[in-house]
Amino acid sequence: MSEQNKETTSSLNAKSQAWSGRFNEPVAELVKRYTASVDFDKRLAEFDIQGSVAHAQMLAAQNIISAADLAAIEKGLAEVKQEVQAGKFEWLLDLEDVHLNIEKALTDKIGDAGKRLHTGRSRNDQVATDIRLYLRAVCDDAIAAIKKLQMSLLDLAEQHADTIMPGFTHLQVAQPVTFGHHLLAYYEMLKRDASRFADCRKRINQLPLGAAALAGTSYPIDREMVAKLLGFDGVCQNSLDAVSDRDFAIEFTAASALLMTHLSRFSEELILWCSPRFAFIEIADRFCTGSSIMPQKKNPDVPELVRGKTGRVNGHLMALLTLMKGQPLAYNKDNQEDKEPLFDTADTLLVTLEIYADMMRGITVNKDNMRQAAFEGYATATDLADYLVKKGMPFRDAHEVVALAVKQAVQKQCDLSELSLGELQVFSESITEDVFSVLTLEGSVASRNHVGGTAPQQVLRAIARAKETIHSQ
Repeated sequence: MSEQNKETTSSLNAKSQAWSGRFNEPVAELVKRYTASVDFDKRLAEFDIQGSVAHAQMLAAQNIISAADLAAIEKGLAEVKQEVQAGKFEWLLDLEDVHLNIEKALTDKIGDAGKRLHTGRSRNDQVATDIRLYLRAVCDDAIAAIKKLQMSLLDLAEQHADTIMPGFTHLQVAQPVTFGHHLLAYYEMLKRDASRFADCRKRINQLPLGAAALAGTSYPIDREMVAKLLGFDGVCQNSLDAVSDRDFAIEFTAASALLMTHLSRFSEELILWCSPRFAFIEIADRFCTGSSIMPQKKNPDVPELVRGKTGRVNGHLMALLTLMKGQPLAYNKDNQEDKEPLFDTADTLLVTLEIYADMMRGITVNKDNMRQAAFEGYATATDLADYLVKKGMPFRDAHEVVALAVKQAVQKQCDLSELSLGELQVFSESITEDVFSVLTLEGSVASRNHVGGTAPQQVLRAIARAKETIHSQ
């Protein structure tokens, strides 16, 4: 063998990048560390193996590789998967990413058959497939976790279908509602969140494999076969689009940001409610911490962190949008930067849902404080206006009458229900003895007896419908 051939063979056999034959010098160590993704994309290993097995089965079915090669590839990848799952796989920075690490390990085990696995594909369509497989699984996990949180909310709401609390607008007491009704508002938000993940999953579930680097491949591949093997609904219809866009990842992150925003709003209320100024609820000790200097403190750390982590997920959404906005077709190295924000979004979302579902089961409600707070701010004023309208008074006139009555109650430092009949009749002769049943908190919430209303009867019906929906899915 000539010296030149020896040099070439040495280069091909070296433990270096799969593309190194084109280059005259090795990549600088700093550049190697800067461009490598294996430290974070190795979590895609099992999805990468899943995709590779399906790809190999298709290659064999199309007579692109032999049945013997397929058998060796399947056996070798099964061994690699076991090593990954056992934490025994050696990840090498020199091999850049999860794909080349697995391919090198496979080739070391089975020889030339391992080198044939990459026939008809590129790392571009390979990584796009891996991410879609990963996100599809995360969407399923997210939907399941949302359902668990919804059940926790429904169970708590059922216990407090008739527990009266003040409803707020502008954080001012507005009208009485039931605590169960308040909790159901978050159930509805979560229901929409679950539907967003289900809808996002449909667009994720299209196979990019077969697009190769950007233009497709000259091999007689069967993309529909691979899609069926991997459980995809169909194949990406344009090879340039298949490898270059990450809109499905952005959509997932947007759905996550919305869900986290809903939980952040809820967290803000929990934080307020457990403060001594409200004292509506108490959060179980296991979700709180104390102060290093103030021994009396019990801090609601979990809802505070949910509030904070929402900003983090929102930031990831902005990062992915910014990542994509300036890229020409087709694949660019920029897209390596999609994984860390995407992985962190998924991790943050799933653990937040898990801990929130448990936290809901650790909430103690102070009914008396809630009820007492509902007396503050003249929460039944609108009920008095509605009462006058039903007596024939135009609403705008009724609004003015009630405003004057509230002004009188403020001066006397009493509730509307504590004004005498004579005092109320000063403002309108239409007011009679039956007004006092309207001015009670129970009468107020009971009167909202329609679908979506706060009446205890409606709350229980809504809970029953929600539970039936969840159990039927």
